[in-house]
Amino acid sequence: MSALEERELQDYYEVEWDDINSELKAVLVEKKGKEESEIDRIHEEFARIIAENRGKPEALIEVLHQVQELIGFIPKAVQKEIAKGLGVSPGEVASVISFYAHFSEKPKGKYKIALCKGTACYVKGSAEIIKKIEEKYGIKSGESTDDGMFSLEVVRCLGACGLAPVMTVNGKAHGLLNPEKAINILEKYRKGEIKEG
Repeated sequence: MSALEERELQDYYEVEWDDINSELKAVLVEKKGKEESEIDRIHEEFARIIAENRGKPEALIEVLHQVQELIGFIPKAVQKEIAKGLGVSPGEVASVISFYAHFSEKPKGKYKIALCKGTACYVKGSAEIIKKIEEKYGIKSGESTDDGMFSLEVVRCLGACGLAPVMTVNGKAHGLLNPEKAINILEKYRKGEIKEG
């Protein structure tokens, strides 16, 4: 490999932890109220994950799971570090993240809403519920509210067709919905009237 090719490859993977830290600070410290020391802990744990899997491209999905659990999302700068550590292209990391709904490039809300748009739910009005949630909270599928309270995912099936239309909030199913009922449920989460778990 020529020196020019090596330099281009280095630029391809180049990322600064300052870029990652500023993104994490915006989410963890400013939006979620966590201490700045949390960023240092995340950095150390992330470095450990990469060190344990260095040069192992076959570990990509497991590493993505660990990083998603650690940070809560997988920003572009972190994806480059993963690619560099495992010896895969940043494009490969991005394509795996975009393929699997579990992974996210953006921070998810405290309450993760999954709304079904499968046949049974669609026929019974899920599109109107989705539209109402998008209008009320100013988000589209894959986005989170500015206050970090809610994130929305539209999914193909939640496996609860008998409750159509159905949504889950942090995995808890709420069925037989209409737009108003869905908003009322979400507002109860916002006010702490419905507890997690």
